Amino acid sequence: MLTPGQAGDSPQAQPLLEEFLSAPGALQVGAVLEDKGYDSNAFLKYIDSLEAETVIPPKKNRLDQREFSRELYKDRNTIERFIGRIKHYRRVATRYERTARNYLAMLHLVSSLVWLL
Repeated sequence: MLTPGQAGDSPQAQPLLEEFLSAPGALQVGAVLEDKGYDSNAFLKYIDSLEAETVIPPKKNRLDQREFSRELYKDRNTIERFIGRIKHYRRVATRYERTARNYLAMLHLVSSLVWLL
């Protein structure tokens, strides 16, 4: 889901999961891996409703410090490295494209290049 550059990521997490789960042939979610920015009661409640494992480290100021799987959380590193690689392409990092369609096309191209290299 493409949002304006100044918009935060966490408000889009639940709609993104809903769209993913409603897609034809979608698999059931076993775990949701996110960083501390997604540690909100509403989002955690939504993940529980999916009967998925929550792999989100709690914020330090959270009163109830819940447990999470540190081993599963390490898998986020793969995603973070991929995002770092596609941001090497300045056109993607600064979003030169004016339309969402063109930006998505550039993301596809850059993702293919990263995958091939």
